[in-house]
Amino acid sequence: MEPARTEPVDQEPDIRARPPLVREFLLVAGLFLAYKFGRRAANGHAEEAFRNAGNVWDLERALHLPGEGVVQGLLLHGETLIHAANTYYATVHFPATALFLVWLYWRRPGHYARSRRVLAALTAAALALHLLFPLAPPRMLPVAGLVDTGQVYGPTVYGPTPATDTMANQFAAMPSLHVGWAVMVAVGLIAATRSRWRWLWLLHPAITLLVVVGTANHYWLDAVVAVALLAVALAAFRPPRGAPSGSEQPSRPGAWGNTAAFPVAAYATAADAGPGPRARPRAGAVR
Repeated sequence: MEPARTEPVDQEPDIRARPPLVREFLLVAGLFLAYKFGRRAANGHAEEAFRNAGNVWDLERALHLPGEGVVQGLLLHGETLIHAANTYYATVHFPATALFLVWLYWRRPGHYARSRRVLAALTAAALALHLLFPLAPPRMLPVAGLVDTGQVYGPTVYGPTPATDTMANQFAAMPSLHVGWAVMVAVGLIAATRSRWRWLWLLHPAITLLVVVGTANHYWLDAVVAVALLAVALAAFRPPRGAPSGSEQPSRPGAWGNTAAFPVAAYATAADAGPGPRARPRAGAVR
């Protein structure tokens, strides 16, 4: 007898699980714009932002965390390396997350809705923290002694000074959404795929962490807080126990090598299903 397969084959997506495309596009775009304008509204508060930065720096030293300069020193060994880090910081963050949502919507719709809710909750929590706890990044903190690699080597997404920056709030270092979104992308793809190589997606948040710290745009604690908020969001939107995963539903009977995995639908009647096989009498039973 041929042994049953232990892993399902890749299946066609269940289009019934896809929310309406136009609605999702407007919802995601609206959430992004709300976050961008919310960050702009949180601009200013320079004195408080620098005071908080000093407190975060002192806390990291009290916790014996490695200085952010350790990572930056490695990147500054070569101009090509630091330029690549700045480019990764400026260009990968948003497109990677957008492509992640698009791919889930198209190929793993059963995973899409939860991932979108988790990202929305994480982003909303980050915006609230930006408003409540303005924080200057380490590149602005004199005691840190770090280089603003974006301004010196390029490219950069920020203006030369926070007061003249009309595109972003530079006092919104905590939490690091670069790290939070990158971890969610890795977690979501690992959960939604079956390849033995899927764990390599963890390289994305690992590289992102080194980049945001090495370019002096974030403290270590910015990343720690982002991951903690993500963990809360994942727990809050945990799927019901026993609910089938979108990547665990085979596309055709027998794909798992076990036809018992495909019971007759609950709404089918006995007549619809047809007569079953006659039971074989037990040995010694009266005929």
